[in-house]
Amino acid sequence: MLNLSFYKGKKVLVTGHTGFKGTWLCMVLAEFGADVTGYALETTAGVNFLELCKISDKINSVIGDIRNLESLKDVFYKTNPEIVIHMAAQPLVYKAYQKPVYTYEVNVMGTVNVLECVRCTPSVRSFVNVTTDKVYKNKEWEWGYREEEELNGYDPYSNSKSCSELVTSSYVKSYLKQRDIAVSTMRAGNVIGGGDFAENRIIPDCVRGVYGKQKIEVRNPSSVRPYQHVLDAVTAYLMVAQAQYENIEYAGNYNVGPEEEDIIETGEIVELFCRFWNQTVGEKAEWCVKGAKEFHEANFLRLDCSRLKKKFQWRSVWNIEKAVKKTAEWYAAYKKGEQISKCMKKQIEEFLMDRTQNFGVK
Repeated sequence: MLNLSFYKGKKVLVTGHTGFKGTWLCMVLAEFGADVTGYALETTAGVNFLELCKISDKINSVIGDIRNLESLKDVFYKTNPEIVIHMAAQPLVYKAYQKPVYTYEVNVMGTVNVLECVRCTPSVRSFVNVTTDKVYKNKEWEWGYREEEELNGYDPYSNSKSCSELVTSSYVKSYLKQRDIAVSTMRAGNVIGGGDFAENRIIPDCVRGVYGKQKIEVRNPSSVRPYQHVLDAVTAYLMVAQAQYENIEYAGNYNVGPEEEDIIETGEIVELFCRFWNQTVGEKAEWCVKGAKEFHEANFLRLDCSRLKKKFQWRSVWNIEKAVKKTAEWYAAYKKGEQISKCMKKQIEEFLMDRTQNFGVK
């Protein structure tokens, strides 16, 4: 159901636009002529992904903290967005263990602030809150969680995202439904792709290992996760934002994850990365188990995406092998000093072409 030409000229506000997923989302929107405003802190990952994409002149980039309600209100007032996609967050499990108060401030009160701005801005018609697959109370099931399952994340990060979902639900029932503002939450699985330089994430850890010509250290190789390419995730967000803009009946809560056969162990995804790195760069990559886990992590995490598939005829475009291959190609291009914006545009074009060929949609 996604039609990216819908976004031409649409006023879209993206929180967290300097992050990994936020930058990819803005890149897609800019390519299709959207009037994009981004609101986020400067990246702390050590690499300015937004600058690498060379889209600073194509979007209105505002540096600000979503904990600052007055600053955020001013941006909403000046831009009058029609569509808001909320991605700003403290997204790291390990950092949440170290800084729980900060994590709750950003992920919970930050969501409150964004929703308050949505409530007070007459131009907004569609709002998407991007959360995580970790919002569910994890019972170590080997089958996928559905949207009706209990929300009660274990660790401070996961729990703060569960709270973000509850805040969103309250605002919908108390204010936004009466205003006919369409609201959805999107619970994505583990997202991979070029441009992620965060600490304690499996692909960035792989990249740091091969860049440093060292063995990749893997914390929990037997953990099962729903890995998917970032373009599958962000185009799903845009699909829902568009559909509910046109028909509020599409608003709801949605899991976004790969096909069942692409839900694999962490050790398997590392093996794939090593293989494609060798093919792409010609350098042998190896990995080893790091040792004892530093903090609690779920062993099994799967998503049931039946709702998204039924309502939108949605399917993942890239399977896990292609997702890892395209990820390795991105980091190889970055290592060689190639033009990243060109690499990303090519991958977006390939993704959309594969989408058309596989599913007959544009």
